[in-house]
Parts: sequence; structure tokens; C-alpha cells
Amino acid sequence: MPAADSTRLTRADGSPIRVLAVDDEPSLTELLSMAMRYEGWEVTTADTGIHAVRAAKEVHPDVIVLDMMLPDFDGLEVMRRIRMDQTTVPVIFLTAKDAVGDRIAGLTAGGDDYVTKPFSLEELIARLRALLRRAGATEPRSDSTLTVGDLTLDEDSHEVTRGGEEVQLTATEFELLRYLMRNPKRVLSKAQILDRVWNYDFGGQANVVELYISYLRKKIDKGRSPMIHTMRGAGYVLRPAR
Repeated sequence: MPAADSTRLTRADGSPIRVLAVDDEPSLTELLSMAMRYEGWEVTTADTGIHAVRAAKEVHPDVIVLDMMLPDFDGLEVMRRIRMDQTTVPVIFLTAKDAVGDRIAGLTAGGDDYVTKPFSLEELIARLRALLRRAGATEPRSDSTLTVGDLTLDEDSHEVTRGGEEVQLTATEFELLRYLMRNPKRVLSKAQILDRVWNYDFGGQANVVELYISYLRKKIDKGRSPMIHTMRGAGYVLRPAR
């Protein structure tokens, strides 16, 4: 059982974090529920994709732990259906140890993280805590605003604006932008971004960085003077617009 952290995470209003755990193995969901409740979180479980979509509409989870393989349809379809209503809810996938293709597919489709089976509860809880902080679901703190030119990012409320206009980002897009904004005018390599945003590398699958940079550009730079620049052979840099 994971050790209780001295700083329990709660939602910004002080209420318990809401987790939706989806897996068709009852013993695993029971174990996950025990570990998460030990953290003080509220846990809802589902054993099929249909049940997961229904549960998400009822409880509005702050984060979802989602098995890639389910009896009715796969985790990617579950995520797609849930995000039709809850566009930014973060998702951490559970995948088979040798299913590299599933992991890449899940992340490039908009998933935020993954753990491979079998996994340690300590690792999963640590990743969930990090993901919740990234997603802005936890209790806020002061001095949380980053500003680069006319782009602002609130690390607690997860509000992003460019020229006063709100920009909607997923949890991973937000974390990528935050990393760029914490390092303005500094060229960041794909390897650095992978290590900081995803906490691991893909064994050469750095194209996931290119994909998410393109997502950010469509939301941050579209119709405006560009701020995100590609330094060929070196990486990416964020600069105030000219």
C-alpha cells in the first residue's frame, strides 16, 4: 500500500479528488480503489467501455485510469466518447508490457500518460498526483501566473490567454506550454521535452513532440504572430511575438 503523502491532494474547493478507474479485472479495480481511497480520493469503477462513459457523465472525474483493452471497445474509443463532453479530463492508460503500439497510439490520440502492467501502486499514485497537478485539479497556491509577451498561463486555474482571448488546452498541451513558458527564448530539444513533459522517452518515437507542438501552434499561434519556433536540428523555442 502506498504511503500517505503529508500533503494530501484535494480539489481547488477542498473536496476530494474524483477518480474513474476502468478495467475488466475486478481484483485490479479493487486494489486500485483501495490505494486511491488511502489517498483520500473518491473512486468510481467501471468494467466496460459503456459503463465508463456512463460513469464519467455522472461523476465528472478529475482524472481517469483507463485500461486499453476492454470487453466492448478499446480505451481509445472510451476516451473519445468521454471527451465529447469533458474535453480536458486527463487520462492515464493501463497497457500490456509489450504493447508499445498501444502506448504510442494512446498518447498521440490525446492520452496524458501510461503505465504498463504489471505496475507498482506507488508508481501509479505518483503519476496520478503529477497528472492532477498538471491538470489544475488540485488546491491552488499563490504567484502562479506565467507571462511571455501577450501570452499568460495560470498554473493553478489552468487558464491560458493570448491577447486577452481564452485558449482551451488539454492537460498535456498545458504541461508542454508551461515548460516552454518557464524557459522563454531558450531552445529546448525533443529529448528535453520528452523527459520533462512525459517523464520518459519513446525509444526514438520523438514524433509525439512534433505532434503536440503542432497542436499548440494551432491554438496559440493560429491567426497571430507566431511565438513557437522550430530551430532545425536543435528543438523548439518560445519567444514573445514581434
